[in-house]
Amino acid sequence: MDKLKVLVADPISPRGVDDLKSDGAFDVIFQTGLKEDELLAIIPDCAALIVRSETKVNQRVLAAAKVLRVVGRAGVGVDNVDVEAATARGVIVMNTPDGNTISTAEHAFSLLVSIARTIPQASASVVAGKWERKKFQGVELYGKTLAILGMGRIGSELARRAIAFGMRVLAYDPYMAASRARALQVELIEGLDDILPRADFISMHMPLTPETKHMLDTRRLALCKPGVRIVNCARGGLVDETALLAALQAGQVAGAALDVFETEPPPADFPLRNDPRLVFTPHLGASTAEAQESVGIEIAAAVRAALLDGVIRNAVNAPSLDAKTLAVVGPYLDLGAKLGRFLAQTTSNRRTELLSINYSGKVNEADTGPVTRAVVKGFLEVAMGTESVNTVNALARAGERGLKVVETRQNVPGDFTDLLEVSLGGSGETVSVAGTFFGAKPRIVQINGQHIEARPEGVLLLLENRDVPGMVGKIGSLLGERGVNIATMSLSRDAEGGKALTVINLDSALGDDTLAHIRADADILNARAVTL
Repeated sequence: MDKLKVLVADPISPRGVDDLKSDGAFDVIFQTGLKEDELLAIIPDCAALIVRSETKVNQRVLAAAKVLRVVGRAGVGVDNVDVEAATARGVIVMNTPDGNTISTAEHAFSLLVSIARTIPQASASVVAGKWERKKFQGVELYGKTLAILGMGRIGSELARRAIAFGMRVLAYDPYMAASRARALQVELIEGLDDILPRADFISMHMPLTPETKHMLDTRRLALCKPGVRIVNCARGGLVDETALLAALQAGQVAGAALDVFETEPPPADFPLRNDPRLVFTPHLGASTAEAQESVGIEIAAAVRAALLDGVIRNAVNAPSLDAKTLAVVGPYLDLGAKLGRFLAQTTSNRRTELLSINYSGKVNEADTGPVTRAVVKGFLEVAMGTESVNTVNALARAGERGLKVVETRQNVPGDFTDLLEVSLGGSGETVSVAGTFFGAKPRIVQINGQHIEARPEGVLLLLENRDVPGMVGKIGSLLGERGVNIATMSLSRDAEGGKALTVINLDSALGDDTLAHIRADADILNARAVTL
């Protein structure tokens, strides 16, 4: 069996590369500084690609990557990876959000001190042979108000350092819980426009999205307290650089420190370059020996876990699935995929509109996102094939087909400790199936609301028939005559003499002629063969 190929296209910690090579599970290719055409020649046979910020993983690269399963970014940002294109091709994109947290928080705080005390400018003055003490009078951090925009890991670490220096910290983050803000001893402000007039210093720690691009523009800079000082160690583009220059010239902004820029490196005619109130560093937030060692080891471990164990950590386009979560929801991943495949083969309507997934009981205590993706994958792969859909792109593929996926939850599962129910609706038809576990054994326990007990494996023959004597013997004889052996059989009915449901596990597939013969019986209302 050929080894999985892992291409390391940008420099990472040697320990990370050694970890990938340690047990011979992978064929590790370490080639950095590749031009795009060179990368295109290597990538088709690679199962994983590890990069930092230099290599661009664009649509051309992803289109050429025939067996690529994982892109690992040794760092936080994934600006150099076309995540949308990767998702469409079922490629997991992972980053390392923890590895450079302390490094970036410390750099942001260093820049905060630098612009408060004009340290770089004063240093340059002394190097030039000058002694300008009055010119470089600064301000204290103690007692000042710091507004942190974005309270993720880095913003939280910055808050701790600022509080230690006696600063009052305000926080803006639409996704931060009030309890978390109290734990960090920061004041949570709901509106961006509300926090700006109260801040002496502003530090930015938001991702760059269409919503956050130029979040500090001309209008918002005008809302700031006159003399405000700004630090950006997050992403170029959060601050409108043209608006920042105008605010500096007008005296609205007293100083700023930028580690990131809208264009990197800044062009020769970069308009902010010569303003003496600015401090620049060349994207050094993660540039410490400790951080580079950490992110290299972390991304290597994450790629290994994804390829060998199916454990997904820190994915930006799929739910993370660590070993603890996998232990809880792992059995439901296979069951969910089978229930999805079951529905796809039992509906007569191919123009379905709504796929509903209901979780009942203890399974609600776990992250059910991976299970939902497994259900959708199982449903779609019947129509699209296993090569076209996987758990990464399943929801995107569903959206492309106009299929709405809805999750619901119930705390009381009725007759079962846990229950996973999947239903499909569209154009007046609704079909449903539910499954659970008897100990460690999965079972289908409901079909279209009717109770049953069947093993979700192999070939299943589903019969809806009139509840009349002799049906079991008739079907058994018909299958036996054609050399089809019955493994197990489960029976259910809605009422005596009413409609019965029969689910038969078979040892082999049914021929079309056999299925047609079964359907021709007057007492058979419906017959379908399902392969799981």
